[in-house]
Amino acid sequence: MRVLLSTFGSRGDVEPLVALAARLRLSGLEVRVCAPPDQDFVQRLGDIGVALVPVGRSARALTTGASQPSSLPERAAQLIANQFDTVAAAAEGCRALVATGMLPAAAGALAVAEKLGIPAVSVTFQQVTLPSPHRPPLAFPGCPFPPEATDNRTLWDLDARNINALFGAALNTNRASIGLPPVDNVRNYVIGNQPWLATDPTLDPWQRTTDLDVVQTGAWMLPDERPLPPEVLAFLDAGEPPVYVGFGSMPMQRSTDIAKVAIEAIRAHGRRAILARGWADLTLIDGCDDYIVADELNHQALFRRVAAVVHHGGAGTTTTAAQSAAPQVIVPQAADQPYWAARVAELGIGAAHTDSTPTIESLSAALESALTPRTRARATTVAEQIRTDGATTAATRLLSAISS
Repeated sequence: MRVLLSTFGSRGDVEPLVALAARLRLSGLEVRVCAPPDQDFVQRLGDIGVALVPVGRSARALTTGASQPSSLPERAAQLIANQFDTVAAAAEGCRALVATGMLPAAAGALAVAEKLGIPAVSVTFQQVTLPSPHRPPLAFPGCPFPPEATDNRTLWDLDARNINALFGAALNTNRASIGLPPVDNVRNYVIGNQPWLATDPTLDPWQRTTDLDVVQTGAWMLPDERPLPPEVLAFLDAGEPPVYVGFGSMPMQRSTDIAKVAIEAIRAHGRRAILARGWADLTLIDGCDDYIVADELNHQALFRRVAAVVHHGGAGTTTTAAQSAAPQVIVPQAADQPYWAARVAELGIGAAHTDSTPTIESLSAALESALTPRTRARATTVAEQIRTDGATTAATRLLSAISS
């Protein structure tokens, strides 16, 4: 049997599908993955023997602002059209489709599954896009909520209207082109009747509602057996545990300044540092030997050996750091990242930086909290509660659905 996993987004949208694809292949299924054509995505899927079916433009180019349409509706129309062109071909002969990633891309993939009559499941890697009376929705850029609207249910109604205004025309135009009727609520169409929440219930506890039947599988994490580079191992062995700094797929603002701010804040605590270059392209700031800059690293192996992890607050990095018992400092940039920062602070396993652009003083203050023995002890306790079976649970559930 063959299944298709479809996404469009950053590394955080692709990495969980690597874990699910690996588990599905262990169960004897053939797996196809539609994702952006970035070389690091191709490599990660290649590591587990799965070929990437490229869809759309480079996610890195879009994230860093290169060659993207001027407005969100224009970008959405492009993403949806790409899904119709690519996913339709890739889905032929598949028994099921798993859709995730940016909302318009997921909408396009689900429409293809609908046209082909393939069972589909919608998955999110954070709960902040799932309607709930317990918290407000995220506002889309350029679509702020009116200040007088404070009731959560009212805000979620406004959220649905904003999503229709941003993405409805593009989705329904493409649906009409393949003979499908229009949808009048794009958000609810994408979420479906029983969405999967692929997050850890300790880090991201879902409060049940009467409005939505959510299946929380646990986070999709693949055990990473890749060795750390010799130069990184040598640096780790040469002194006390360093502080890791990395912002993943976030381009960041003034990235050279961010590197300097991070190094100086860490030096203020007498610590060494490891900087991950990432999409922010963090670079050397001087010739001192108390830090190094590295490229692709095995976070699971590295985070067990660091004093703290400074990062942007992506779901995957947050979960890996928590699983590794590494205290965290989250400097959130966008989307769900403030949510993860708040959760880390609430759990007592790190600090939430209050601004997206830290100063030496503000980052040093956040590190002051993260580097305490109390935070380390709490992180160790929470690490024991983090599930490691999320991808296996999801694979078993999907296999059961398509075998029945």
